[in-house]
Amino acid sequence: MISVDRLGEPVLALFRAVVGLLFLCHGTASLFGVLGGNRGSGQALDFAAWPGWWAALIQFVCGALVLAGLFTRPAAVLASGSMAYAYFVVHQPDALLPIRNGGESAAMFCWAFLLIAVFGPGAWALDALLARRRTEPVRAASRT
Repeated sequence: MISVDRLGEPVLALFRAVVGLLFLCHGTASLFGVLGGNRGSGQALDFAAWPGWWAALIQFVCGALVLAGLFTRPAAVLASGSMAYAYFVVHQPDALLPIRNGGESAAMFCWAFLLIAVFGPGAWALDALLARRRTEPVRAASRT
């Protein structure tokens, strides 16, 4: 029987990858007008338009970094903060609750990225691979 504790690393890695992929898809859709982008209009956002284009750029870059598990914590903090901004500045003025103001995805992404920032990328990430490579030469040199 598989212990629940053994599932922690794989589930964390899958959670990180799925959240990163979904965020990347949001950014791709808004920046390039694909995947039903810019709320189904199929139009890309105007270059450097505030705040939409910049939010989409954050979604695209941070989504890709979190998906790959590279610079995961800083990318997740930036993504979480951008979604908090989106919720409180864009959605919350329309109504208090996310179900009423259309801010469910912003709220969920905000908390999901905060969780990733706190727990880190997990063992199945490029960050973990790079950390192992940095410590291997030190171990090899200390044996001689």
